[in-house]
Amino acid sequence: MQEESMRAQSGQRPVFRFAPSPNGRMHLGHALSAILNYDMAAEAGGSFLLRIENIDLSRCTPEYEAAVYDDLAWLGLRWDDPVRRQSEHLDTYAAVLEELVDRDLVYPSFMTRGEVKAVVGDYEAAGGIWPRDPEGSPHYPDQDRRRSPAERKELLARGVRHAWRLDMEKAVAFVGRPLAWRETGKGTEHGVEADPSAWGDVVLSRSDAPSSYHLSVVVDDASQGITHVVRGMDLFHATSLHRLLQELLGLHEPVYHHHRLIKGEDGRKLSKSNGSTALSDLRQAGVSPAQIRRCIGL
Repeated sequence: MQEESMRAQSGQRPVFRFAPSPNGRMHLGHALSAILNYDMAAEAGGSFLLRIENIDLSRCTPEYEAAVYDDLAWLGLRWDDPVRRQSEHLDTYAAVLEELVDRDLVYPSFMTRGEVKAVVGDYEAAGGIWPRDPEGSPHYPDQDRRRSPAERKELLARGVRHAWRLDMEKAVAFVGRPLAWRETGKGTEHGVEADPSAWGDVVLSRSDAPSSYHLSVVVDDASQGITHVVRGMDLFHATSLHRLLQELLGLHEPVYHHHRLIKGEDGRKLSKSNGSTALSDLRQAGVSPAQIRRCIGL
């Protein structure tokens, strides 16, 4: 990314961020993203911030959070205080969701995963092609979206378990124009057309997660004044949805840079769930930060 591009945010000092979830040990893929953010912030004369995305309190632990700080310090990275911890801002996400509820842009959804699977399965068994999002998950059926206000009120009053979903059709109509984002992942800044409708009616909040990743990330980026979002290609398509939420909530649009992913011998991207080798294990084996940089191609 050229320095002129990185400074092109209405004269604002560039602000980058690294935002790990402390639900496991960081691996080489995290190292690539963290170091890229740090180096690009230094090149642009900007700030490097750290965000702890610990909204999933059932999986995120203080031990893994402490390991994040240890790994980043070992890599030689320093961040500006304060560190933003999502668990300390649940009221902010709740207020944003309530705004969308008041504007009738979200609705309560009551179908279980099993019920959704049955509807989709029956449709496809009959020869139909059910729409799926960029990650391959089926779009949510429209039964709950078509419920009357009285039906929704009655189900909510009974305490029926539910999630809050974005009404994609209404949201796109509210914005009323095509969306795009500025991308620098290929070396030069260019525009990318956004297609939020490809995601269907996404979840923004559910009973076991007061805010989805998609909602909290746009709120956090705005709250921290992030001007440049540098993250893996696995989130490239999600940017369409993030641009829609930014427009709905009147939030600023960062410049995006989606980088390559580090993959294992099996060709899959590294992940905590797949047991990818942790940075802490490499450190204990005598690998140096300089060797980590060479290993990830920096």
